[in-house]
Amino acid sequence: MSGIEIIAVCLTAYGLGSIATAVWAGKIFHGIDVRDYGSGNAGATNTIRVLGWYTGIPVLIIDIAKGAVAANLPVILNVGGPGSEEQINLQIVAGLIAIIGHVIPVFSDFKGGKGVATTFGVLLALAPIVTLASLGAFMGVLLITGYVSASSVMAGLLFPVILHIFFDSPSSVFTAFSILIAFAIVVTHQNNIKRLLKGQENRFIWKNRQDRREKRAQRREERSI
Repeated sequence: MSGIEIIAVCLTAYGLGSIATAVWAGKIFHGIDVRDYGSGNAGATNTIRVLGWYTGIPVLIIDIAKGAVAANLPVILNVGGPGSEEQINLQIVAGLIAIIGHVIPVFSDFKGGKGVATTFGVLLALAPIVTLASLGAFMGVLLITGYVSASSVMAGLLFPVILHIFFDSPSSVFTAFSILIAFAIVVTHQNNIKRLLKGQENRFIWKNRQDRREKRAQRREERSI
């Protein structure tokens, strides 16, 4: 594994992570920058909140995909021995760089999202079973509380725990990576955590349900006129 190969993987991973899906979708299909609305975050959650599900779901899928592809670049480009520790470590590095690219994207003024969807894609490529278990925790918290931020933080914190308690011990690099991911998710959600503690955070699911109820009530009122 040469230095040129490593640099090529890292640069490509950053480029993939920098794909500003939410920003581009908002500007191309709606003529707005989603960072100017809602939470100001260039991620799937804010895209769904501001632009709706039809725009937000493709953004979510692409953000997940770019993380998964970035983490698999060493395998796709055949850098390092197949399944070797060197290749796996390079996958972790490539995934981390893709997440950084999403948070600090070169293609949209270095102002991106919080990286949750891209992180999910990276972890899905590296440890699918553990990641799906963490996704279960995410969905559980989301269904109970309606807070995407709380769900993301909980899933991030549980990932290294699930990784070590229920599955074979990973490499030291993967251990450090899992802890780093948990820490990064907490840091990027610190404003959300403050709002949660103050009771000012928006409930994503409940809010949408309330909006639908209000729209149905409005339609009934219009029909009765």
